[in-house]
Amino acid sequence: MFFGRTPKLVDPDEALVGRVDAIPTAESHHVNGTPLKGPFPTGAKIAVFGEGCFWGVERIFWQVPGVITTAVGYAGGHTPNPTYEEVCSGRTAHTEAVLVVFDPEVVSYSDLLRVFWESHDPTQGMRQGNDIGTQYRSAIYTLDDEQLRLALASRELYEGALANAGRSVITTEVRPLGSLDGHFFYAEDYHQQYLAKVVGGYCGLGGTGVSCPIGLDTD
Repeated sequence: MFFGRTPKLVDPDEALVGRVDAIPTAESHHVNGTPLKGPFPTGAKIAVFGEGCFWGVERIFWQVPGVITTAVGYAGGHTPNPTYEEVCSGRTAHTEAVLVVFDPEVVSYSDLLRVFWESHDPTQGMRQGNDIGTQYRSAIYTLDDEQLRLALASRELYEGALANAGRSVITTEVRPLGSLDGHFFYAEDYHQQYLAKVVGGYCGLGGTGVSCPIGLDTD
């Protein structure tokens, strides 16, 4: 829809209306059998990230030790319960996002932030590699004040590392997500754990090759 122009986020009053009812999706994780929507184990925490096409992003996170379950969906936009086609139209302002449920006794939020920064290129604006559009922008949506603090601190650290490597500035969106009931919308069944269902499926994800120096400064 962009016809050579730089993709731009649609304003709320121009966004698609969406719908009241959630889009039908899977009940359990195709790889490990855990519930996609809960109930989750006592003490489990949730993180939400966007790095481009959510198929490859989800696969990266479900392989991290301490991650209980993952799901793909849409976040950061205006349209309630959007379809994949609506998100791809650029008229919802959502980005493709991955919900990560994790055990903080095994893997910390800072550990997940390191995975996030190192597994994609956060300097590309409204794109990731050859995937162009607002739905491919880099984003961290936080669920509490501590996550927001850690996410902002990690962005500053990684921006310094990228600058030292001669790379561009980070364009990642970092902001509170709000209520999961209103701001993360689960994607359709066929998108969930897509790369476990489709062997050799598309994944255009690629990092910068620059390590993220998360450590005592963000913990």
